Amino acid sequence: MSEKKWDVYVYGDVNVDIIIPGVETFPAPGQEELVSSMETYVGGGAALFTLGIGKLGLRPVFQGTVGDDCYGHMIRETFERFGVDTELLVTAKGARTGISLSFTNARDRSFLTYRGTNRYISMDRVEIEKAGRARHVHVTGYEGGISHAAYARLLRRVKEETDATVSFDVGWDPTGNWSSRICELFPWIDVLFMNETEAEHYGKTDTAEEAALQFARECGQAVIKLGGKGSLAVKDGMVYRRSSYRAEAVDTTGAGDSFNAGYIYGFLKGEPVEKCLQYGNACGAFSVSAHGGNTGFPEEKELLRFTERYENK
Repeated sequence: MSEKKWDVYVYGDVNVDIIIPGVETFPAPGQEELVSSMETYVGGGAALFTLGIGKLGLRPVFQGTVGDDCYGHMIRETFERFGVDTELLVTAKGARTGISLSFTNARDRSFLTYRGTNRYISMDRVEIEKAGRARHVHVTGYEGGISHAAYARLLRRVKEETDATVSFDVGWDPTGNWSSRICELFPWIDVLFMNETEAEHYGKTDTAEEAALQFARECGQAVIKLGGKGSLAVKDGMVYRRSSYRAEAVDTTGAGDSFNAGYIYGFLKGEPVEKCLQYGNACGAFSVSAHGGNTGFPEEKELLRFTERYENK
């Protein structure tokens, strides 16, 4: 394998999240209410995963688009501060960066989202030659039948034209169809990520474990995020489980993307499945401990100290 410029190539969504905690009711028309804080963070699943990879000391590159505005400049500066190569990050003149307002309270969250430059996202925009300069390619943002053909074209080309490994975080199907055609993509995927509900819907099974056993017959390994119950993975017919770490959940934004980053960190380090699950669970626990999808995410030394301490108990 030739020398690679990057460890991980990521293409996808990036925006700013404006987190407004403690919102119990919205103001009536013509009225104003004060809140205790309103904080701005980098958001978007692909971006949060990339920041996590950078914080863990690997070399990620992010391809995407931001606006020529203060939020776009903030995103670029944040990426660069945490080791993300912005060579492929485009600033679209005259366009505006996407914004998501997150209203949170102890029970739930609500969102108002402006897509901004994320409306340009298409898997057909991925530069295969650039992706091939990375050891690994991470793909997210699948929208069922809406985008299936584009994902199939991309994943096939990555496997046929590069020697990169591939991870794929499926995500929620906005069409509600949960088509079994997704299985057509599995032979091109080394690490398949789903949460428990997604796995049961796509697998048409009673449990996520049954679905993972089914999926792993076609892909390299199937990894299922179980929230507070931890996570499981299936590889070569073997089922692996790790329980979650205790954490006071302040904001669950980006928890799944943080898990993915921890898992792929272990995967690229050549760690066994059990250790990858441990890293994923730990990064997810760190993530929910602070507002913002990446604020609480650990750096490599912190992650290793944390997991070693719990492993020795």
